[in-house]
Amino acid sequence: MTTVWRQIPAALVISLAIGTLAGAEDAGRPPSASPALASPRDTMASFLEAMSRLFEHPEEWSAATRCLALEEVPRDVHRQRARQLYAVLNRIERVDVADLPGAEQVADQQLRSYRYFPDPARHGALLTRIGAAAGDIDLSLSADGAWRFSAETVQRLPRLHAQLENQPLVAGRETLTLSDWLEARIPSGLVQGELLNVKYWQWFALFLVILGGLLLDLVVQLALRVFTRRVMHRLDSEEDQGQLRKTLRPLGLAVAAGFWLVALRFVGLEGAAAGVLEAALSVFLVLVATLSAWRLIDLAAAVLMARAQRTSTKFDDVLIPLVTKTIKIFVVAMGVIYGADALDIPITPLLASLTVAGVGFSFAAKDTVENFFGSVAVLLDRPFDIGDWIVVGETEGIVEEVGFRSTRVRTFYNSQITIPNSNLVRAVVDNYGRRRFRRWRTTLGVQYDTPPERLVAFAEGIRELIRNHPYTRKDYYQVWCNEFGASSLDILLYMFFEVPDWNTELRERERLFLDIVRLADRLGVQFAFPTQTVHVFPGQAPGEAAGPPGVTSERDAGYRGIREAQRLIHDQPWRHERPGPVVFSTGPTDVQLDDAGNPLEAEEDEAPPVS
Repeated sequence: MTTVWRQIPAALVISLAIGTLAGAEDAGRPPSASPALASPRDTMASFLEAMSRLFEHPEEWSAATRCLALEEVPRDVHRQRARQLYAVLNRIERVDVADLPGAEQVADQQLRSYRYFPDPARHGALLTRIGAAAGDIDLSLSADGAWRFSAETVQRLPRLHAQLENQPLVAGRETLTLSDWLEARIPSGLVQGELLNVKYWQWFALFLVILGGLLLDLVVQLALRVFTRRVMHRLDSEEDQGQLRKTLRPLGLAVAAGFWLVALRFVGLEGAAAGVLEAALSVFLVLVATLSAWRLIDLAAAVLMARAQRTSTKFDDVLIPLVTKTIKIFVVAMGVIYGADALDIPITPLLASLTVAGVGFSFAAKDTVENFFGSVAVLLDRPFDIGDWIVVGETEGIVEEVGFRSTRVRTFYNSQITIPNSNLVRAVVDNYGRRRFRRWRTTLGVQYDTPPERLVAFAEGIRELIRNHPYTRKDYYQVWCNEFGASSLDILLYMFFEVPDWNTELRERERLFLDIVRLADRLGVQFAFPTQTVHVFPGQAPGEAAGPPGVTSERDAGYRGIREAQRLIHDQPWRHERPGPVVFSTGPTDVQLDDAGNPLEAEEDEAPPVS
């Protein structure tokens, strides 16, 4: 059991614990009401104030409808019920909110409901004119602790409104919104006539709103086109210009959708038509805004990556893609939340259920979570950067991308290998891309008949080439006659290139390679290749045995070898002074030659200034 719990991400456990504690705390706490709905007095005052401000502030519809218990009626008639309630209240009497019980009275009397109308003592004259009321106006305490006009009142409002519609207006205003003001000035034929439950003048207003949105889209597109022309001359590639056009295209639609959504409030649509159009425009606005944000993120990432490629560090090359993906996920999540809200889908219960289901999801997505934290570890530890040549196990190639779950490597045979980031945390990563020097070790085989002087000249000439090469390491290199090969005298060449990438290494290796070949041609040194020489000589006659070796002859031969070796080394300078360690000169060697190619100042027996 302990092993299983260790597999659950710590962040998820903490979030579940916090959610559980918060839920337990909320369960033991009584529901708290909003200050605007804390009592019948507050609810009535909030409703009347919101309805009176609708003409200048159409957004007050949400504050007004919040005062009604509208759970049992469709959403498309919410505003209609608020309008009917306001009209009824203004025809009953001038409401004095001080007559309604406040928060202190509710607490003292433990009230859970309050009837405002009909009250025979206060509304006797009105009841005499209209007879029995077709409905009641009650305020009741909701489950969330807020006082609202009850669901029964909302259900009976159409009949009560029809009963009081012809009564004179006692208080308030008749024209609540701009559409009401327009209807008072539009010919009655356009106001009274309807098509699909939409008035004629509203169809005409919708046409103007759509036309205005399209014109606004055109203006925005023209403005963005001018802006694009000013920016494009700073962009070098056609790809950047195409990305800029693609990014700016949906912005005009987003502005038009916002205009349509705001202007629709002034048209005065009610019922199903208002609900459908508002939901459709809200979803459309969310979609184009999400698309615009997505493309703006791509454009910003492209600009930042272009700048990052001009910097010496590779940290930003890894960080920018990760941050870009994170912001994109956030944008999509916000788009889903606002889209669900536009469609009246409750998102809070869904999020709560996801929290409970997170335990099971964590088991199923354990590897994904490990890979995510592996990407964080790679980002912080930085064992490699984008463009590095790495070897991980049997995988070798160039790092192309570091993502949330995996790292993509392009092999040298052009396939793409995906490595989970969790493996990179435990694996041994050999990063060739961070080499300062690139080693070259080879053996140069020359023919056995090459004189020693030519061997010395050839080896020293190669050292001089290394000292003067633009991309070689000057403080360490080895060029020595090293071995007697099977068919050649072998010269060890061991040196390093100081280059930024493999392509430059190959180019500079070729440069040095060709210079060595040209040097050998100038010095008359011939490279050897595997050969065999067969010597044919008459053999010993059959039956004749070789005699035993003579002691004197072998001894004389040994003395002869010693004498020749002593003569060979007799005049060597190291006989008188022990050679010091090898010292590398950075070159070029300071040697002045005459017209015949002889040194002007050096002695004939002076050693070259190699080491």
